[in-house]
Amino acid sequence: MMLNTFPVSIKTVKISGGPDKTVYYPQVMMQNRQLEGFINRTIAQQTQQLINQQIGGMPSTVEEMLGQYEVKNNQRRILSLSLSNYTYHHQAAHGMTYIRSLTFDLEKAKQSELKDLFKPGSDYVTRLSTLIDEQIKKRDIPLLEDFTVIRPDQDFYIADKTLVLYFQLYEITPYVYGFPMFPISVYDLEDIIDEDGPLGRMAVNH
Repeated sequence: MMLNTFPVSIKTVKISGGPDKTVYYPQVMMQNRQLEGFINRTIAQQTQQLINQQIGGMPSTVEEMLGQYEVKNNQRRILSLSLSNYTYHHQAAHGMTYIRSLTFDLEKAKQSELKDLFKPGSDYVTRLSTLIDEQIKKRDIPLLEDFTVIRPDQDFYIADKTLVLYFQLYEITPYVYGFPMFPISVYDLEDIIDEDGPLGRMAVNH
């Protein structure tokens, strides 16, 4: 079967809340209006959740907010993107950034969670945790406490033939380290990935 590799058309939408408060997020344009609507609603909801997360947790005034996005994969009927929001509150020691990612399987017309990338019943949590632990040691990453295991719904995105797992600021490392990103080749996961899922599609050589 020939894979439809045409990328999805994406335009940038801007929300402005005054000077120094701007959020950019993507909107997709597709022939399948139902799928287009679902993806755009999901992106808009996640964008709003990030804004709420930044505003809700702090009693002080927001002085600066910048929301941005990055398209990580837009080929082989898989759209994977990340949304980030940096906010600085009045008199805070530093600003805070959160990143959330969304991956859509356009062939199946649904959003993919981490578990959807692997064969049902496969112990993907242990496998991924082991690979991340190896990278932590190899890269000498400073931890706040010993790393044991990822969450079954760990933050991730897909970038070509790579699954990238990541953690939020303060989740496992000190703030100054930034976002710990762990790229894992699909070929290191070949025996447990769902061949009909997004990673299976990325692993096929064309």
